[in-house]
Amino acid sequence: MPERLTEMLMDTWTPLIILWITVLPSIYMAPMNQPQVLPSGSSTGLKRLNEEQRVLNRSKRGWVWNQMFVLEEFSGPEPILVGRLHTDLDPGSSKIKYILSGDGAGTIFVINDKTGDIHAMKRLDREEKAEYTLTAQAVDRDTNQPLEPPSEFIIKVQDINDNPPEFVDGPYHATVPEMSLVGTFVTKVTATDADDPVYGNSAKLVYSILEGQPYFSIEPHTAIIKTALPNMDREAKEEYFVVIQAKDMGGHMGGLSGTTTVTITLTDVNDNPPKFAQSLYHFSVMEDVALGEPIGRVKANDLDIGDNAKSSYDIIEGDGMDIFEITTDAQTQDGIIRVRKPLDFETKKSYTLKVEAANTHIDPRFISGGPFKDTATVKIVVEDADEPPVFSSPTYLLEVHENAALNSVLGQVTAHDPDVSSSPIRFSIDRHTDLERQFNINAEDGKITLATPLDRETSMWHNITIVATETRNHSQVSRVPVAIKVLDVNDNAPEFASEHEAFLCENGKPGQVIQIVSAVDKDDPKSGHYFLYSLLPEMVNNPNFTIKKNEDNTLSILAKHSGFSRQKQEVYLLPIIISDSGNPPMSSTSTLTIRVCGCSSDGIVQSCNVEAYVLPIGLSMGALIAILACIILLLVIVVLFVTLRRHKNEPLIIKDDEDVRENIIRYDDEGGGEEDTEAFDIATLQNPDGINGFLPRKDIKPDLQFMPRQGLAPVPNGVDVDEFINVRLHEADNDPTAPPYDSIQIYGYEGKGSAAGSLSSLESSTSDSDQNFDYLSEWGPRFKRLGELYSVGESDKET
Repeated sequence: MPERLTEMLMDTWTPLIILWITVLPSIYMAPMNQPQVLPSGSSTGLKRLNEEQRVLNRSKRGWVWNQMFVLEEFSGPEPILVGRLHTDLDPGSSKIKYILSGDGAGTIFVINDKTGDIHAMKRLDREEKAEYTLTAQAVDRDTNQPLEPPSEFIIKVQDINDNPPEFVDGPYHATVPEMSLVGTFVTKVTATDADDPVYGNSAKLVYSILEGQPYFSIEPHTAIIKTALPNMDREAKEEYFVVIQAKDMGGHMGGLSGTTTVTITLTDVNDNPPKFAQSLYHFSVMEDVALGEPIGRVKANDLDIGDNAKSSYDIIEGDGMDIFEITTDAQTQDGIIRVRKPLDFETKKSYTLKVEAANTHIDPRFISGGPFKDTATVKIVVEDADEPPVFSSPTYLLEVHENAALNSVLGQVTAHDPDVSSSPIRFSIDRHTDLERQFNINAEDGKITLATPLDRETSMWHNITIVATETRNHSQVSRVPVAIKVLDVNDNAPEFASEHEAFLCENGKPGQVIQIVSAVDKDDPKSGHYFLYSLLPEMVNNPNFTIKKNEDNTLSILAKHSGFSRQKQEVYLLPIIISDSGNPPMSSTSTLTIRVCGCSSDGIVQSCNVEAYVLPIGLSMGALIAILACIILLLVIVVLFVTLRRHKNEPLIIKDDEDVRENIIRYDDEGGGEEDTEAFDIATLQNPDGINGFLPRKDIKPDLQFMPRQGLAPVPNGVDVDEFINVRLHEADNDPTAPPYDSIQIYGYEGKGSAAGSLSSLESSTSDSDQNFDYLSEWGPRFKRLGELYSVGESDKET
């Protein structure tokens, strides 16, 4: 430690001593550079002297220095002296005052205003601030007038080695392939030092490895880490922990240092071949295993990882190369052996295979290390299983004529049990494929017989399924499709292809073709259809028509003469015999209807009815019917119009003394309240139709007749009047016969709470003549007018 302190002091004071020696002569020569002192009254002489100096003399600074140094982190019992300011005008008296301003003036740096000594009052840190710019000025102490212009100078903080190196980006992680050569680049680290990189060696770093040898090395000045040991194997050790040191002062003793860690991982390369865990594998499989079903797995281990460990499997030798196949499981890298073709225990009971596993990704650098593949032997034993019966053919095709006799044998299917025990077989028909039960099968020998008659024209093919079942084990079942083709026999007579109706023009010529007809036959002879046409024997000498066979197997009907007339005969019937060429031949008789029609000169049919003769010229029967329909429609419209006009002229209100329904009174004036009884007839309340809520209209005739609504039951006193009125209002709004203008609506409810009870006679069982209304006069002045009205009514009836 004393050695370190001595070295630091030497580095600090050496430049100060050199600077002092350089500046010292100038301090002692300062009085020689003082300007001349003139009397204060000779301003002219001073001016002339200044002009001569400005012309003849070079302007010269009066400061001793303009740059100072102070050591950082220096502390002592007293403030450290940074330097001294002195002007040439200072004769050594106390009339000059030194003033300091700028960075840190008065706080960090303080000047003695008499001597110009500058002291640092605090410890300085170069890493916080490397230099300070200040301004000094000499003024007259008495007048504070500047003696010279202000001058700027710099105080630099001199660096010491007080900051260790730091790895800002640490810790580090790096990778390098395994088996790399010596000197292979791994990574680069970087350390920083806050000290001054220009002054001294405080920031000069040197790198070294503290941990991680002899596997890795580092360049001292560039900090590049490289491999130092060849053939490092990831399978032996995958990860390395390296400690790196950075030391300042060029790595010399006394320098500060910092460390960081670098985790180096070896990445995999394909330097290991696959290897089977065992050289011989044994598997057993049932002979009835499904195709594609896995029967076993083999595994070739590889010490590498990722793509370098992927392998492909293949069967390279063996007696079952076409029976088995092997594929690679992408997830587990296993070799899966599957059945490629059906196995048969009775034919071959075991197989031997040679399986090879090879890497799919090979690194050329290590190919000289040997083949990256391995082989193993696989033995497969086939075990016996109870197999279902096997048919002699996968499908059967049988042919039978449609006129085959019932119970005749159509064909036979055969099957056998492939097992050594050879169980007997029973045959049956899957009735889901023979719903009509047209066929039977002998359960013992498999002969198929006909159960119901066949018809080729109805169904030409029948597809059934035959089931073979072992008698010793009913679960062992096999099925085979059987197609039965029905062969044709000539059992259908030919007939016209469609119902023909020929038209014969009255102005036709002899030999003119009236109609060409064709025939069809449901049968399907191998040589094709050939039809023979002839007339009935009694019609051979037909005087009107004849027939002619065409080459396309059709028949032409010809007229023998002209002059046909609808008035004479409108329709002719021509029976024609059609025969086929089958064995035996079949024939049928079809009748052709020939209608005589009126035609134009071009032979176009215009009318085929006799009534056309009695119609006016230029008008057909259809035109007359249309005219008659229009006349009837006009008559109906006229009748409806007259009826509507008659109903419209009738008065809206029909006065009839015998009509029990009271009149509806229309009014446009405003009501007068309870005292107003002139605006309507109170007798309206006696309308019996108000009981059932239906009020018929007299002013119009309704388009639709509606059934009267059922009478409403008397409303109890507990029902709210407002609710009752709303219900009746809803009924009136929905009644299509209701008038579209203001009218009186009749209600059978007088409200609740009346001491006199209801005044309505709608639900009364007595008639008006049986009632006495004298008690109305006893109810008070409110009912006086009502009593007078009813008393007047009674007197009128008596008279």
